Amino acid sequence: MCGIVAYVGDKNAYPILINGLKRLEYRGYDSAGVALINSGALNVYKCQGKVSDLEAHTDGKDKAGTIGIGHTRWATHGPPNDVNAHPHRSSSGDLVLIHNGIIENYAPLKEELKHRGHTFKSDTDTEVLVNLIDDVQRTEGVDLAEAVRLALESVVGAYAIVVLDRKEPDVMVAARKSSPLVIGIGENGEHFLASDATPIVEHTKNVVYMDDGDLAIIDRHKGLKIRNIKNQEKTPFIHELEMHLEALEKGGYDHFMLKEIFEQPRSIHDSMRGRLNLAKGEVVMGGIKDYEQKFVNAKRIIIVGCGTSWHAGLVGEYLFEEIARIPVEVEYASEFRYRNPIIGEDDIVIAISQSGETADTLAAIELAKSRGATIFGVCNVVGSSIARVTHAGAYTHAGPEIGVASTKAFTAQVTVLTLLALAIGQKKGTLTGSRFYRLLNELEAIPAKVEKLLKNEAQIKYIADIYKDASNALYLGRGFTFPVALEGALKLKEISYIHAEGYPAAEMKHGPIALIDEEMPVFVIATKGASYEKVVSNIQEVKARKGKIIAIVTEGDTVVKGLADHVIEIPATEDPLVPLLSVVPLQLISYHIAVMRGCNVDQPRNLAKSVTVE
Repeated sequence: MCGIVAYVGDKNAYPILINGLKRLEYRGYDSAGVALINSGALNVYKCQGKVSDLEAHTDGKDKAGTIGIGHTRWATHGPPNDVNAHPHRSSSGDLVLIHNGIIENYAPLKEELKHRGHTFKSDTDTEVLVNLIDDVQRTEGVDLAEAVRLALESVVGAYAIVVLDRKEPDVMVAARKSSPLVIGIGENGEHFLASDATPIVEHTKNVVYMDDGDLAIIDRHKGLKIRNIKNQEKTPFIHELEMHLEALEKGGYDHFMLKEIFEQPRSIHDSMRGRLNLAKGEVVMGGIKDYEQKFVNAKRIIIVGCGTSWHAGLVGEYLFEEIARIPVEVEYASEFRYRNPIIGEDDIVIAISQSGETADTLAAIELAKSRGATIFGVCNVVGSSIARVTHAGAYTHAGPEIGVASTKAFTAQVTVLTLLALAIGQKKGTLTGSRFYRLLNELEAIPAKVEKLLKNEAQIKYIADIYKDASNALYLGRGFTFPVALEGALKLKEISYIHAEGYPAAEMKHGPIALIDEEMPVFVIATKGASYEKVVSNIQEVKARKGKIIAIVTEGDTVVKGLADHVIEIPATEDPLVPLLSVVPLQLISYHIAVMRGCNVDQPRNLAKSVTVE
């Protein structure tokens, strides 16, 4: 993995590929490359580093050609370097391939290909695949498309690939399994390919989302054909993109992450739009219409996700158990599929993913479906794999999230889970009418309250400057704010590289308290609510060890203000909705600390936005 872009048409491919790769930089990567066919010559340029390094590397070289492929790599097999960068060329020199995913059986395939005379320059599984296709093509005497199809019958693993053959200079072949690919339909017979729609939207709104097992043959003269690995033809279904180009720009902000933090009043509102009707006093979730009774009768809900989505799922656990009175288990998707979990037909599995392409979450869905569970997806990307393989679901409508460290996706996911819990709670009768209307009113007010607290950025920046040189940090919360503590710690470590851990506040004395000294910043979410007095006691325990307290408090609080070194006030709201407010200042603190430390905020080291490998 990480980013794929390709083009065939009547324009010069190189600038389209480079601009496309720049659109994909948000996914995180360590090397980049392009391949172009021009007058029978196949030119491959690649190097470690950023797309700007690739541009410098290709300066003055032959970049002509109206068909080409480009890739940004996030290292899996072999370290980041020039040789392991994509595209990879077959040892014959005829074929070139880019690949997202992992070929699990690459080692035995490589040994067999070595015996058959193929040579290898890199450590990658991708070079094995391109040589396998080349070998099939030569052995069977077939064209590129058939060679790709036959070769993939021997492959175990996940892949999104695009292949070129200098002997067929008008043809591009793509295939996918468990890794996304989207085809853009342009004007005058031109076609685009990418791992997501961001490089395509500036060229066309018409796209085809490839399904698992699809093989696409794009011929400059004959157009697009899709068939599956079993060689059965399919009729492409063309979707119209809802994405807008301006959403992919920074819009005057220094970084995408900062822009996305400040977009949260809008993104939370958009997540509620058409679903929350205050005038009628109802929540309408169209995505559960056909499965509403299943939710009402569910014996258990299992929520699966990874990273930030897992934290949103933890908030969901509190929401569903308190509001809808349904038992909930929250699982790391990566562990769920290997734990041989007990799943029944009465269970509902909620799968959460920003991209809708997270490999571990897709695998968890596949397992749960095989056991008869009903799967509900919560994701941000229209047309993504999770949106297509689940029984039902809800888009978060947060808009494109370019920063690798997720911010607005978290609050949008929590908003959708809140609406879902309210809809089910109302249907089950587990909420009194007054409680339901109070939560509904407060939820509608959240975007304005986020807008208000964002005006405290200067104060948050001041606090960030004090703690920017910390080596460790602790985050504490209780009840609904415990998952926020986890999320706050994750944000800090992701983008500033400061070690940080989140804990339930009461658990601090069972180990982490040993770490506290006068150098340790401790971020505590101490808003007014059911656990307020207990959290105050936990703060006093930290103060007794000389820890530095940065507290998130409810407006007007005086008790914690007298104990903490710094306080950040947030507007008052109902307990179940506090995560939507309390997480925002923690996002801003992480952002400003990272900037002050000189870190690459939008593209933190070693991370990828859409994790399409296990």
